[in-house]
Amino acid sequence: MNEALRQYYEGLSGKKVFFLGAGISHRQLIRTFAQKGAQVTLCDRKSREQLGEYGDEIAALGVNFRLGESYLEGLEQADIVFRTPGIDYTKPEIQAAVAAGVKVTSEMETFFELCPCRTFGVTGSDGKTTTTTLIAKMLEAAGFRVHLGGNIGIPLLPIIDEVEPEDIAVVELSSFQLISMRTSPDVAVVTNMAPNHLDHHKDMQEYIDAKRNILLYQKQNGIAVLNAENGITLSMQPDVRGELRWFSRENPVKNGTYINESKQLIGVQNGAERVIMDLNKMVLPGEHNKENVATAAAAVLGFVPDEIIERVCASFPGVEHRIELTRVKDGVRWYNDSIGTSPTRTIAGLRSFDQKLILIAGGYDKKISYAPLAPEILAHVKILLLCGATGPVIRKEVENCPGFDPVSLRIESLADLAACVARANQLAESGDVVLMSPASASFDLYSNFEERGRHFKKLVAEL
Repeated sequence: MNEALRQYYEGLSGKKVFFLGAGISHRQLIRTFAQKGAQVTLCDRKSREQLGEYGDEIAALGVNFRLGESYLEGLEQADIVFRTPGIDYTKPEIQAAVAAGVKVTSEMETFFELCPCRTFGVTGSDGKTTTTTLIAKMLEAAGFRVHLGGNIGIPLLPIIDEVEPEDIAVVELSSFQLISMRTSPDVAVVTNMAPNHLDHHKDMQEYIDAKRNILLYQKQNGIAVLNAENGITLSMQPDVRGELRWFSRENPVKNGTYINESKQLIGVQNGAERVIMDLNKMVLPGEHNKENVATAAAAVLGFVPDEIIERVCASFPGVEHRIELTRVKDGVRWYNDSIGTSPTRTIAGLRSFDQKLILIAGGYDKKISYAPLAPEILAHVKILLLCGATGPVIRKEVENCPGFDPVSLRIESLADLAACVARANQLAESGDVVLMSPASASFDLYSNFEERGRHFKKLVAEL
């Protein structure tokens, strides 16, 4: 156990620690903190009965409960409050605790404070999970022991005892995690920025400011990796404390990686350029995935040899729910892109194919504009099947888009995902591509995009 962690555990004795929500990471932490002598309270909307056996287990450890609709009341009585990303940091009850001097933190922030090894963090509007996974796989292939966490992998603070100084932690970070964080990773990556989650953030500026926290607390020996083609990430340049690396799929950069006209990945360090790999060798489709490779490669330059970067990227099949080939039936290819929770993600999915396709879209409304999606649908879609709360919104934008022709683009509104899959199966012909990329969140009918993607794959498998 490292000295910082030992002192932290000793300091918990007698402290009043409130955990907001009994999520995956909190469940283990509650046990650990109670065993270290903290006065632990679980604050959760669920009833004691709904907590079931877990509630019985932690009650036996002396954990207190604040349950039901008023579970956020009285947070200012705590010494430390652990917030899950799903609970809005700007809630009045949480802000009242902050104003009272309570330390409001999170599993991820505390991990960064205590972690004995080098950390890589990835955020952005799109491409986070693929980029994070690629970085982890490259580092593993180079011989490092990697701990994958954050929005992907496992909670890391519960296993911090197992982390050694020579290991590397690679984490995916959302705006909901970053908004309250006052620590930054050693290597910080921002893939891109576009409107997203405006149903939770008060405005676009709050969303951007949350993402900036991945850079603001870096040390001078840190590394920042930014998108050279995105206006918002370009504006983050003054926030960089240490080495600045760029990635680009359009133009050369002074330090980092870029993609040339021949689709070669070029590495640039100390003013010298070299070819890292031919991106045409990738099995993963889509220009946006070439950009993800460039992003990950920029992050690991100096840590991973070029030949390992090439080997990992050439064989990487992608991540589940991200343009995932689900089935080929009667010559029709079905793709699950449930990660398409925003227009920009779906646009990237549409551009991954060199033919017009059948698109299934629509879902929960995050209060973002679908106007940018409409011309892309006209260019890449021949049949549009819509469902969910955003279905009518997408339809209106498409039908009002200049160049819309109901003869060349068929649009149908259906009850739900199952009806869309059944209808796509009726309309698809051999050689067609059916892409489920909703351009919307899943919360109207599903707990998350993974559940939606699994349901889609089940529906397709049963055809």
